[in-house]
Amino acid sequence: KTGDPDLRQALAWSLAVNESVTNIVYNVPPFPLVRESLEAVSQWADVIVCSATPHEALAREWDEHDIAKYVRFIGGQEVGSKKEMIAMATADGKYAKSNALMIGDAPGDMRAAKDNGILYFPINPNSEEKSWERFDMEAAEKFHKGEYAGDYESGLIAEFEKLLPEAPPWK
Repeated sequence: KTGDPDLRQALAWSLAVNESVTNIVYNVPPFPLVRESLEAVSQWADVIVCSATPHEALAREWDEHDIAKYVRFIGGQEVGSKKEMIAMATADGKYAKSNALMIGDAPGDMRAAKDNGILYFPINPNSEEKSWERFDMEAAEKFHKGEYAGDYESGLIAEFEKLLPEAPPWK
């Protein structure tokens, strides 16, 4: 709308990246126990997806692996930031903050959860399968029973933070 050539170039790059995701990312199954976890948790929780990935790619991937049926909403970058999506999902007061849990694999995911006052379950770097096993076998039930907040969550986050590098690998 502004006609700014730099903005036009940035938009073109962004659209090209989104298109490349569509062409490159397919037939990559979820980690073991993701499906089982989603199926179990969806019986007693409203599961939503908050992602920085374009919605089209998310919907295609979740449909491709037949896991979209376990979630009530798939939110991609078009909806807003993860922090904004969590705020929207919890804005009407339907859920107590202690009854909302974000699963994520990055410090930004944890910040989005904590900035909204909700719980966080970390997927540990280089231990994704073990993290999903822990969620499926232990953490989901603790969350469901109201036993997740406090020492249990703090321990998981401390473990997660220890595994993060001091500086990103590209620096």
